[in-house]
Amino acid sequence: MSPILSKKAKVALAVGTIILLESEKKKKRVWVKEWLQKREQFTHLRLLKCIQSCEPLDVINYLRMDYDAFQELLMLVKPLIEKKNTLFREAVSVEERLLATLRFLATGRSYEDLKFSCIISPQLLGRIIPETCRAIYNCLRKKYLCIPSKEEEWLKVAEGFNNMWQFENCLGAVDGKHIKQPPGSGSYYYNYKGFFSVVLFAIENANYEFTYLSCRTNGRISDGGVIKKTDFYNLLITDSLKLPQPVNMRGIQNKLPFVFIGDEAFSLMTNFMTPYRQTNSIGYEEKCFNYRLCRARRVVGNAFGIMANRFRIFLTPIATKVDTVDDIVMACCVLHNCLRRKSTSYIQPSNIDTEDIISGTVLIGDMHMNGELISLDVSRQGSPTIDAKMIRNGYKEYYNNADYLLVKISTY
Repeated sequence: MSPILSKKAKVALAVGTIILLESEKKKKRVWVKEWLQKREQFTHLRLLKCIQSCEPLDVINYLRMDYDAFQELLMLVKPLIEKKNTLFREAVSVEERLLATLRFLATGRSYEDLKFSCIISPQLLGRIIPETCRAIYNCLRKKYLCIPSKEEEWLKVAEGFNNMWQFENCLGAVDGKHIKQPPGSGSYYYNYKGFFSVVLFAIENANYEFTYLSCRTNGRISDGGVIKKTDFYNLLITDSLKLPQPVNMRGIQNKLPFVFIGDEAFSLMTNFMTPYRQTNSIGYEEKCFNYRLCRARRVVGNAFGIMANRFRIFLTPIATKVDTVDDIVMACCVLHNCLRRKSTSYIQPSNIDTEDIISGTVLIGDMHMNGELISLDVSRQGSPTIDAKMIRNGYKEYYNNADYLLVKISTY
């Protein structure tokens, strides 16, 4: 090789080395942004402790629960979400993980927005929050969310509806709501209302508590078909729910079965009562039955409203991956049940829709002021069976029976 070529080769090698080093320098990034490294200094965990010491009542507005409930929940989820520190960085603490999750559920803010108060990157929040939601659900569901499995448990639910809402043999109020997804969630979730959604199907007891939930139905399914996509429906039509046997009712010739109740979005079945359709030909007796049913069914609408105003993630499109929405929704629902039982102040009389007995009008609660979940539309399915119609007529006759009115009038 000639000396000239050798010199050129050396120059080329040197230039190439410089270019490579400059390129590597540009690619090199810090492990985490500098201000995110100061989590201990700026995180809202410090703010929470300050609020607790100065204004304890404000903790409820901040977390949607009091400080004692937060600490109790923290102990439950800790084994499931705690991470170990590494040689490279300190793990996000259990307290910060739970606090970030509760703020996300309470405000509905995006990960990108939440990072400034949590001092946690959006990418990490995208892992922390779904994981913590799953932990919350798994820790609480056995105690606070379980459908009755024995006849005596169903009878207790029916007793609650009779005592509180004067509707007998009722095993639960049923409803469904659309949970908005962000645009771009995929045509599979694009519904006929013009937005992306999944449907939350729920059954409530008389005390505003969920007893069954399903959040796996995509928004494209017709509202009337939502129930058929649930495990509950399969158990109902195969007589696998261990429901109480039909009973004799005062003044009614045939025994009437225990029933679930819903609005016109669902189909009338032998164990599922819906109102008579509002037409010009509807009579007084049908209106009386509808009044009774709608009065008892209002409990599920109130529960949805209360939960959506406590956890405002429901009032905005949930900007997460589709497969994590179920974790988020189920965590909110089981927290709702838990707080409903533990806190006497969780539901205020002014929050819910109530009835003015004298005027016969419904007084709208505060829960509607900040928005609400979108309901299912009226079902246009086929005609119900003759047996289902006969059972509804039996309940209609019962609620128009003079003896019944004399017995129940004192409870209003």
